[in-house]
Amino acid sequence: MYIEKLQLLNFKNYEEANVDFSSRINVFVGKNGSGKTNFLDAIYYLSLTKSAFSSSDSQCIRQGQNAFMVKGIFKNENRRSELVCSFQVGQRKVFRADQQDYAKITDHIGQYPLVLIAPDDTDLVKEGGEARRKFFDGILSQLDKKYLEDLLSYNQALKQRNGLLRMYQQPQSIDWLAVEAYDQVLVPLGNSIFKARRAFIEEFHPVFTKYYDFIVNDSETTSLQYSSELSEMSFSEGLSRNRAKDAALQRTSFGVHRDDYIFNLGIGDLKKLGSQGQQKSFVIALKLAQFEILQNHKGFKPILLLDDIFDKLDDFRISQLLELIKGDLGQLFITDARPDRTKGLLDQIHVSATIFKVEEGKISGV
Repeated sequence: MYIEKLQLLNFKNYEEANVDFSSRINVFVGKNGSGKTNFLDAIYYLSLTKSAFSSSDSQCIRQGQNAFMVKGIFKNENRRSELVCSFQVGQRKVFRADQQDYAKITDHIGQYPLVLIAPDDTDLVKEGGEARRKFFDGILSQLDKKYLEDLLSYNQALKQRNGLLRMYQQPQSIDWLAVEAYDQVLVPLGNSIFKARRAFIEEFHPVFTKYYDFIVNDSETTSLQYSSELSEMSFSEGLSRNRAKDAALQRTSFGVHRDDYIFNLGIGDLKKLGSQGQQKSFVIALKLAQFEILQNHKGFKPILLLDDIFDKLDDFRISQLLELIKGDLGQLFITDARPDRTKGLLDQIHVSATIFKVEEGKISGV
């Protein structure tokens, strides 16, 4: 699968853009702040119905405007699809595939799989469990529609249960029968999410290890583990045992919303022991494993976005990554503020690319 064409209207710093792509490697060069990452974000938006870098749709609108539009033509084998997304302040976001609106925007997730590797990905290592859950939930949601639906329903029920707990000023006055009504919704959903996450990490881990070993040439050992309270206690028992804690905190203190994924380097914590290069290598291996898992499940290659991928990597790790790029990873989009570096690296592996220059929200061929 690849994207043939992308059109933007008032998306971030782009007033208007209309670009045709190569089905192989596309490189965007330009100064920092020119709009390279914003352009990748538009592709990400079409695939996953949201921005990778902005927390709200309104933040994607060009300054001084009140709406944006992103349109793309995707091709998978002999089938072309036209995707259009538009958003206007004060109105619902509209997502349309081949001139048909989705009944639910979530129906789009997983249809046009994509993997993004970006500088801020090391936050997966540095931040708390929420960032790591979000990453793995994102993969599972592209693979399994039921998982996405269960996750959305779980989060909604969790929000309502927490809201109910906050209604009571005194812990002893809480109506636990009312709270149990939400428990009956949370427990089956949480058990389903737990089983899906546990099964997925068993599939994911060996693929991840393969890529990390390749990037570092087997010079380091690493691992990742799925950590959940449900491994030690049933969900219903955990909710029951933690009532006093929930009453005091006015929120639900037990459940899959507290799950985490443990990243190890050798026998210790990657966050504490790993250098910037090691942490970035770990994250790149995570993303490449995501790519392979999506490809295996979908039967075709996702689109791969590499944003400033060569920063903070030493020459050896860059050369290992180039070997992967030299193989057939499908359609790639690469950004770099140093055009000579990217051109030199691609020349080194005898790979040609279509190069675009980005200047202040305008794109031109080179």
